[in-house]
Amino acid sequence: MNNSKKMGVKHITVSDEEEGQRIDNYLITRWKGVPKSHLYRLMRKGEVRVNKKRISPFYRLKRGDDVRLPPIFLEDKAKIIPPSAETAQLLSTRILYEDDYLLVINKPSGMSVHVGSTVRMGVIEALRFMYPKLVHLELAHRLDSETSGCLVLAKKKRILREVHTLLREGKVDKVYWALTQGCWQPSECRVELPLHKDYREGGKHVVAVNQEGKSALTVFKPLQTFHSAASLVEVKLFTGRTHQIRVHAAHQGHPIAGDDRYGDTEFNKWTRQFGLKRMFLHARSIEFTLPSENQRIKVVAPLDPELEETISALETNHSGSR
Repeated sequence: MNNSKKMGVKHITVSDEEEGQRIDNYLITRWKGVPKSHLYRLMRKGEVRVNKKRISPFYRLKRGDDVRLPPIFLEDKAKIIPPSAETAQLLSTRILYEDDYLLVINKPSGMSVHVGSTVRMGVIEALRFMYPKLVHLELAHRLDSETSGCLVLAKKKRILREVHTLLREGKVDKVYWALTQGCWQPSECRVELPLHKDYREGGKHVVAVNQEGKSALTVFKPLQTFHSAASLVEVKLFTGRTHQIRVHAAHQGHPIAGDDRYGDTEFNKWTRQFGLKRMFLHARSIEFTLPSENQRIKVVAPLDPELEETISALETNHSGSR
């Protein structure tokens, strides 16, 4: 029996609460369970329009905008699949901070933040099942599937808009830790190179340094070195482009350990002997002030044991300096 239903063309007028959202995030929220790749395909084909015009996935909605939503099949089943007991237990143990407005978790590596073409259950879907009373729970930002660490979710639309504004204005301090190839200069390395995202068939994308891309600023600072083979670095992110840290690090000749898209095959093979079975990129901390509550939020996510063990193994085999 087919439990899917086809929704007809709809025209939605953007409300005050929805203003400021990116159109791709708006669609992901409205069409829960629809693969992200399909949503981007609809936008590329011009089937999703704003004020009768084609738009990019990065268009930010304005109050009063007329959004045309094309016919689409929605799977009823996709809405009722709960997270496994193991997933729910894992996420419950990784909550770092919670109040009436925000939820911050230490996202596990290997878990997508939301559903996609090959992902049946993401962090946001699992948490909505775990917090059924939080009807407005939304991701405030994203992390790559392979990246662990601080992930912020907003419990109210008003708070979501505030955090999005802070992110756009560069008022959120985000710090990452990464294990990279080679030895950096001892001082900070400021990388300010534009990034362009190229969408591929199936929704996959590759990001590259390109003068036609969007501005991106990343600052790398070495914390610990292991001879000339590898370095643990602190990374400060001043813009939030897709794969920004990974591409900027690789462009400097210091790809991230375990990165199978932009990394170095031989370096990845070398780090596996120290127990690394994932990409070593971790959202270490996030800090910002919530204006409406005059509340300063700072959350630090401890390294996962597997990353700690890799560092310990490198220290045992390579005398490092801090």
